[in-house]
Amino acid sequence: MTSADDFVIQLALDKGVLTPEQVDAAREVVSSHTDLTVAPPRLLDILIAEHGFTTKQAAKLLADEFGMPMIDMANVRATTELMALLPRSLAAKHTAFPVSREGNTLRVAISDPLDVDAIDSISHYLKMNVEPVVAPADEIRTHIDRFYGKDEESMEKLLSDISTGEEAQVVSAEAAAAAVGAAEGDSDDAPIIKLVYQIIIEAIQRRASDIHLEPLEKRFRVRYRIDGVLVEVDNPPKRLQLAIISRLKIMANISIAEKRIPQDGRIQVTVGSKSLDLRVSSLPTSHGESIVMRILDKEGLQLGLPELGFLSDDQATMERIITLPDGLFLVTGPTGSGKTTTLYSCLHFINKPDRKLITVEDPVEYQLSGINQVPVRTEVGMTFANALRSMLRQAPNIIMVGEIRDLETAEIAINASLTGHMVFSTLHTNDAPGAVTRMIDIGVKPFLVSTSLRAIMAQRLVRKICKKCKHPYTPDPRELRSLNITAQQAANASFAKGAGCENCHGAGYRGRAGIFEIFVVNDELQRMIYENVGTSRLRDKARTLGMRTMREDGLRKVLTGMTTIEEVVSITVGDAA
Repeated sequence: MTSADDFVIQLALDKGVLTPEQVDAAREVVSSHTDLTVAPPRLLDILIAEHGFTTKQAAKLLADEFGMPMIDMANVRATTELMALLPRSLAAKHTAFPVSREGNTLRVAISDPLDVDAIDSISHYLKMNVEPVVAPADEIRTHIDRFYGKDEESMEKLLSDISTGEEAQVVSAEAAAAAVGAAEGDSDDAPIIKLVYQIIIEAIQRRASDIHLEPLEKRFRVRYRIDGVLVEVDNPPKRLQLAIISRLKIMANISIAEKRIPQDGRIQVTVGSKSLDLRVSSLPTSHGESIVMRILDKEGLQLGLPELGFLSDDQATMERIITLPDGLFLVTGPTGSGKTTTLYSCLHFINKPDRKLITVEDPVEYQLSGINQVPVRTEVGMTFANALRSMLRQAPNIIMVGEIRDLETAEIAINASLTGHMVFSTLHTNDAPGAVTRMIDIGVKPFLVSTSLRAIMAQRLVRKICKKCKHPYTPDPRELRSLNITAQQAANASFAKGAGCENCHGAGYRGRAGIFEIFVVNDELQRMIYENVGTSRLRDKARTLGMRTMREDGLRKVLTGMTTIEEVVSITVGDAA
């Protein structure tokens, strides 16, 4: 029996919560234990199991004795930020759980106020002040399993568990698959399976949008794309490359024997109460197959327009555009600029019971309730164009075409917009006016473009300054000149930067927001498009009518302290003129 148990039992006797007879009866059970191969039961456990004493009573006695507050763990909902501060290994070791944070002080639920070493250890690790509150040990352990996951292991621990001997080297994909399959049959805790799972879980916890597993000549590199920037993490040994890739291909339900051509698949994972889809792409390279997994989180699609980065005036413009009864609305930008998220958020905004929405996508990235989603399957002739033709017979109000890639798709989309449908789609162009020229280059007649087009929006993503370590700063003259910031604008601005903290993993940025260029087609622009004038003239005219370029919209977000000058300059370098 530990000294802490003795202390609790004595407190219970002093307060009349337990009687001497109950304690004596429990001691009899302990002393009657004769099986030397099994550790004797704890006296406190017997009192709890057989004499009506509860862990909550024990915690209350300790809290009262030390003048500490007691917390009801049922009301504690940990956040990702708090759990990132206190790792699971430390929480499990000291039976502690992070409750809340205020400045440099972390409030932590503990079960044993006598364990001063635990409080000191947590404080030393975090380099923060720790304010302990008392809670029952079993409730804390339940919370650790619920929010951190059961028996989570670190990447380093998993790697150390895998044999380093030459006999463990996998020489072929088939052998790797056989090893993985055998391990899976024997135990769900096989090291390779746990390692792959941990790579995915760590990426999700760090808010990554992609996981890149890249075979190089002498190493197997793992990188996460966090807020648009690739960050390298602990690399597994090169000899595990085939085993890891084979495990991922089995999970994604793609062929492990085929290594000569690219393949695509999907993996579904559940983290806590959240279900996520991973879109898996394998690509043969000179040193093995490269795997990229896109993490698809439906919750990101429930964002309102302000969360996407729209300021109030642009939000009002967007709401007016997407609620029009018919016409064509295009979102443009490079891969990874957030076009799909923007379009899905627009669909979510206008998805009402009295409207029928159909999308055709390649592939269907997110499953959305209340919307009919059609996947492209070119191998059976289900192209964008063929799907669009069939969709029109379904009498939709709103259509979303994942991407306009060719003349046939463009013409059907435009014809749909001219016959009473609102059509959303994406296009790959550098700016909004350039989409007009792109449509005409594809082969669409200028008069069809001018008649159908309602608006075009170009967008990019910039990293937002971390709110936890955000602090004001004064940019130097060179920085001000890079965005042509006037003295008057600088005087009224709220310039800020992130110092780097645990919340943002030292980056100074956390999360991303869009910067936008909204090209709204009016009568004048419609006539210019019909006359097939150049992109530069369209841009000049749109700017005289009030269109802001992406760089100018980025400037507004710098002046309000949302992002930094460096971010906007690096993303919108083409807008300098």
